[in-house]
Amino acid sequence: MRNETLVQLENGAVVAFQEYGDPNGAPVVFCHGWPSSCTMAQLTDDPARELGVRIIAPDRPGISGSSLQPDRKLADWPSIMERVLDHLAIDEFRALAISGGAPYAYAMAAAMPKRVRAIAIVCGAIPMADLADAGGLLPLYRWMLALYRSRPRLLRQLFSLARPILALRPPVRLRPLLLKMLMLRPSDAESLRDAAAFEAIFESQRRAWRGTAEGVMMDAQVYAQPWGFSLEDIHVSVRLWHGTQDRAFSVRMAEEVAARLPNCKARFIDDAGHYSLPIRHMREILKDLISL
Repeated sequence: MRNETLVQLENGAVVAFQEYGDPNGAPVVFCHGWPSSCTMAQLTDDPARELGVRIIAPDRPGISGSSLQPDRKLADWPSIMERVLDHLAIDEFRALAISGGAPYAYAMAAAMPKRVRAIAIVCGAIPMADLADAGGLLPLYRWMLALYRSRPRLLRQLFSLARPILALRPPVRLRPLLLKMLMLRPSDAESLRDAAAFEAIFESQRRAWRGTAEGVMMDAQVYAQPWGFSLEDIHVSVRLWHGTQDRAFSVRMAEEVAARLPNCKARFIDDAGHYSLPIRHMREILKDLISL
């Protein structure tokens, strides 16, 4: 098990993080997905070590070792990361975000343009607060978004009921059945048959649920709220990677996001899904990011 470092914030709360890759390499802040945690960064470990990249992977507030911060907003994240980076004596850095980590990378880029050299967004979540057409979202996300808007207390109760099950580690022999139940794209199912990739994705999710349902809920509700800034406000270099077979956030939605970013180069990967893209292309993504 990797060592976990805790950094105390001004309000007394702590933020936990782990490191991957080359400890002396170019610093990259890893923004994990949802529901997930910092160990998702295991996907970066081997290519980061090979490329000379130091991955700093924090748990967001309420996830695993990071203190729950009630009513937190996306706009709170840059100051939290400034504290972590100052603790590590890191000035400039890049950021890599997968899926639900995207808003956090965008927030740092918008609030800390002098420190953020570039960001890479992989299968990234889109702004949802004012989303007029949710048809490009995963059906589960559409359902949760609607329930959050109409009956948030019920959604919180459902999270609490789901936690004991989702925190369990299923036997290895049941993994093929689990992959079938998830109704994944063929490329995603094939990528997740790799044991290391499966562990990086699903153990990071279980780790989040093993904390508290409230922490996972607080992390989720950030996506349904206004971000506090516009994509047009982000002027640092953005590399946006998205699979044409992504079921969580359609390629149409990713194209719309890319068009709004002033300094974005987008790559849409044929036949790649939400999971297969970061699993199969991580070295390429990191190599491109550190070139900026």
